[in-house]
Amino acid sequence: MAESTTVGKIFERLLGPSAQVSITAYDGSTSGPANAPVSIQVRSPLALTYLMSSPGDLGLARAYVAGALDVDGDIYTALRALVAQVDQLSTADRLWLLRELGPRHLRRVAPPAEELPSRVKRVFDGLRHSKARDSNAISNHYDVSNRFYELVLGPSMAYTCAAFPSAEASLEEAQEHKFDLVCRKLGLKPGMRLLDVGCGWGGMVEHAVANYGVEALGVTLSREQAQWAQKDIVTKGLADRAEVRHLDYRDVTETGFDAVSSIGLTEHIGARNLPSYFRFLAGKLKPQGRLLNHCITNPDTSVPHRSRGFIDRYVFPDGELESVGEIATAMHDSGLEVRHSENLREHYATTLGAWCANLDANWDAAVAEAGAGRSRVWALYMAACRLAFERREIELHQVLGVKVGPDGDSGMPLRPDWGV
Repeated sequence: MAESTTVGKIFERLLGPSAQVSITAYDGSTSGPANAPVSIQVRSPLALTYLMSSPGDLGLARAYVAGALDVDGDIYTALRALVAQVDQLSTADRLWLLRELGPRHLRRVAPPAEELPSRVKRVFDGLRHSKARDSNAISNHYDVSNRFYELVLGPSMAYTCAAFPSAEASLEEAQEHKFDLVCRKLGLKPGMRLLDVGCGWGGMVEHAVANYGVEALGVTLSREQAQWAQKDIVTKGLADRAEVRHLDYRDVTETGFDAVSSIGLTEHIGARNLPSYFRFLAGKLKPQGRLLNHCITNPDTSVPHRSRGFIDRYVFPDGELESVGEIATAMHDSGLEVRHSENLREHYATTLGAWCANLDANWDAAVAEAGAGRSRVWALYMAACRLAFERREIELHQVLGVKVGPDGDSGMPLRPDWGV
């Protein structure tokens, strides 16, 4: 670093003099307004090394997860301020940073222990989206600790976008409303059979059985989710009609279901596998059976499918997103008729805000359960995703398809409003 340049001045150039973020650095320098709502502490030179050696969100994530960079205040507010400024960095700004920081910050340093292997190293787990590699990817994300997820998700244990019936609704009310919306779109009635793929902790299975009188089978690649869900099913007295198995959806042998729900699984399937995915699920349905696919989507087809940087290395390894058009096309090509699509983008931003608040309120317990690094990963990822939904960098779509009968009869109402 140039002798006259402090870390505070580096960040002032990086963020701009109008940024509502204050910086306190290990060299004693500061920048930004003293009364800013968010304060960032640059605790060691390691933060600069991570930022320079791994440009973009991966370097920022490494610095934060390692504790070399910290935030006092709301991390979402900090990210919003940082994104607004860093997105505007010019080439000249970046060259200036390199000149001021010097080449020593370009050296490679070991990433935090929470970081997953690169895509190249993952080939030892099998081919991308093979059963073995998918199992490892799901386990890395979901088999953290059921108690940790209880602290973050709340009583519903629903780790997917909620549907808020009103701006005043609580997270629990919104998650129940989401499950009810899915049940109504699927047209569930007593005596029907439901298959829920990627069922998580069993929330959809339990809601459908308890409120709509169906028989339901849920499957998940997470062993901890399956164990938690099956125990909860027994506790609630639903074991005669509900079951959750630790199983790859591709290994479900039963068929003849009246409905299939896929809530938050498509993100793990892979774009190239969408045709076979929907063909498989369509093959599980009776004629006039319905499939509801609920997943995060890209805003258009120009966005790359594969996750990158922080999300790929810390959160969803091998994750892929498609646009809603690609989802609908794959469903149509599998023999399903698409009857309805709904974008819940704003609802997911609100859901993530509630999860962030839960984690913040239970921070000490979360750290005790999963460790400081893991808790920092989740805090950063949920705040970043909230911002991404707000900025329409990603969306959330529910797409409803039906397997029409041989005579073209869909069994659908003429103009459904779902009653919710």
